[in-house]
Amino acid sequence: MAKFSYRARGKDGKEIKGYKDADTRYELARILKNDGLLLLSAEDIAEAGGPGGFKLNMNVDFLKKIQRVKLSDKIIFSKNLAVMIGAGLTITRALDALGRETDNKKFSDAIKDLVEQIKKGRAFSEALAEHENIFPPLYVSMVEAGEKSGKLKESLLVLSSQMQSDYDLVRKVRGAMMYPMIIVLATGLIGILMLIYVVPTLTSVFEELDVELPASTRFIITMSDLFKDYSILMLGFVGGISAGLYYAIKKTKIGKHLLDTAVIKAPLIGPMAKKFNAARTSRTLSSLISSGVSILESLEITSRVVQNHLYSDVLIEAKAEVQRGETMSKVMLMHTDIYPSLMSEMLSVGEETGESSKMLEEVAKFYEDQVSDATRDLSTIIEPVLMILIGGVVGFFAVSMITPMYSLSSAI
Repeated sequence: MAKFSYRARGKDGKEIKGYKDADTRYELARILKNDGLLLLSAEDIAEAGGPGGFKLNMNVDFLKKIQRVKLSDKIIFSKNLAVMIGAGLTITRALDALGRETDNKKFSDAIKDLVEQIKKGRAFSEALAEHENIFPPLYVSMVEAGEKSGKLKESLLVLSSQMQSDYDLVRKVRGAMMYPMIIVLATGLIGILMLIYVVPTLTSVFEELDVELPASTRFIITMSDLFKDYSILMLGFVGGISAGLYYAIKKTKIGKHLLDTAVIKAPLIGPMAKKFNAARTSRTLSSLISSGVSILESLEITSRVVQNHLYSDVLIEAKAEVQRGETMSKVMLMHTDIYPSLMSEMLSVGEETGESSKMLEEVAKFYEDQVSDATRDLSTIIEPVLMILIGGVVGFFAVSMITPMYSLSSAI
């Protein structure tokens, strides 16, 4: 019997760490399951080489923990697995080959664990569920539906197609936002450098001339003095404010809700965000329903896939209404400020004809094209807006620095 160090998750969602004796990792997982715990990872202390070896292994665990499995890796994995299964290979043999092929250590170890669990009699979807940091509920549910219907290959192909579409959609939006972010950051950096190196030279001139300075000039000189004399403190302050805002927006419920609402109501970004979320919702629902996942479960999973709480709330409401006998389209038609009426109408036709999945796929394609066009338009529109913004900042700086000199020349 070996002694394992393990990480597990309880029914309340909290992560637990501890030590336990068991013959194998599978036996350890069974023991913990009886205790109401889901095994996340386990390490044989003896195999790790005692305390020193265990410490080294913890470092390896840490590196694997921070290493990400890219969406592109999972797309390739799903496509190749579908092809191999279609060619007649067993699931374990196909996974063995894919585990050796990937260069990502975290992904490779996860695939090896999948093989080990399947060989011990577990279903593929059950094994995937124990790696929720890599395979989300959407992935697990579609694989489970494929296993039950005997169409695992088809489910994997639908999955890879859905992830590819999602990947392309996110990449287009990020690409459109990258240019303005770089311009704003570069402008801020140039402004700080001017406050540290340029303004002090002009300040010394004003002191020699002994001229009365306007409020805007005094403000810039004060900021310059702070950045010049307390550079580290000011940079730390700016960094602290940025980190605080990031935490408030990303890690708190109120912050997330405020950001989600602001994004939807923003003049330039709002319309594109609505199309983006409509496309993601339609694509995800279409993929799940076509794979045989129930409507209720599809709505539940999709509510966790969409990242904006406004859309998630509508999907949760739709699930409750469907349980009462209503249709999805009726609920979405009540929220045309969130989901476009076209989506509701198309979904209504699909529900009437029994082709909901097909109609949702058409809606997804339509809004994905709309997002693609919107990202191109955004790049065109945002350029003059940035020019006006930067021009305003530069103009304020120039006027603040030139006004005292102009006043002096007028007095002479």
